[in-house]
Amino acid sequence: MKDLVGRIAVITGGGTGMGRELARQLVAEGCNVALCDVSAPAMAETKRLCEVDRLPQGLRITTHLADVSTEGDVKRFAAEVAELQDTDKIHLLFNNAGIGGGGSMVADERADWERTFNICWFGVYYNTRAFLPMLLKADRGHIVNTSSVNGLWASVGPRTPHTAYSAAKFAVKGFTEALITDLRLNAPHIKCSVVMPGHIGTSIVVNSFKIQSGGDSGVLSARQIAQIRNRISAMGLDASKMSDDDVARLAQDRARRFLEEAPTSAAEAAKIILDGVKAERWRILIGKDAELIDRRVRETPEQAYETEFFQAIVQNVGWKIGT
Repeated sequence: MKDLVGRIAVITGGGTGMGRELARQLVAEGCNVALCDVSAPAMAETKRLCEVDRLPQGLRITTHLADVSTEGDVKRFAAEVAELQDTDKIHLLFNNAGIGGGGSMVADERADWERTFNICWFGVYYNTRAFLPMLLKADRGHIVNTSSVNGLWASVGPRTPHTAYSAAKFAVKGFTEALITDLRLNAPHIKCSVVMPGHIGTSIVVNSFKIQSGGDSGVLSARQIAQIRNRISAMGLDASKMSDDDVARLAQDRARRFLEEAPTSAAEAAKIILDGVKAERWRILIGKDAELIDRRVRETPEQAYETEFFQAIVQNVGWKIGT
């Protein structure tokens, strides 16, 4: 898959972040793109950015509203791609959509926990199922599943539970690794890669707030305020003197810092992913923080969830999330 001209790529979570940057870079290389997201305005902006430079004649960019955690939406998405792209095949599937939230199995609402898990895991599974027949019909194909460093290490710090996201990302990693043999035996023209990003500058924090609240305004619900307040207290800070507005501002500042202060941008991450696909690498680590966590967990797995382990990561890569 070194030459992307004329190929057809499907990207979930294409409205923002790495999904948007993948779309822009794929289109720049002459690849047709079909995006799905739960936000039509976000996808419209991605499409506009893709079209800033004049598109090659006949190149198609299509957008599709779909919730990847709902199999019916995903099946409809696949049918729309076949119709609007006028094809029975695709070449690239980027299972990129994901959100955070539902960190605690004990303290958080079951609905929040399952919302995160279902998007991050079932989104990968449902889309792979739905688009596999179209990949099988292509002369060659590649499935790219986005896991996380939290698929290597189920932690963002000793004071912050992170179970739903981590469980899903471990599932994505294991699924992709198992696909290597499955595809080699049953569909050798299809390759697969698991992507393990560290801290990438995206809007995942803001988007997670929106999706978990069931709206698009970004205004935190009373329940979300209470959950954030509890997490602040768990970190050893006195949240009792903070107003709801103070808590909301703290959450908004965290989201801003996650986007603006990341060591790796979404555009840089997209380039690393596409370079890895072209090189047929099945394991794609993104960022020095991801490389460090991968190495440290392998070296001292029994210590991975101790405070000293986390502090060493922070000191080496300046990780601010989870502190």
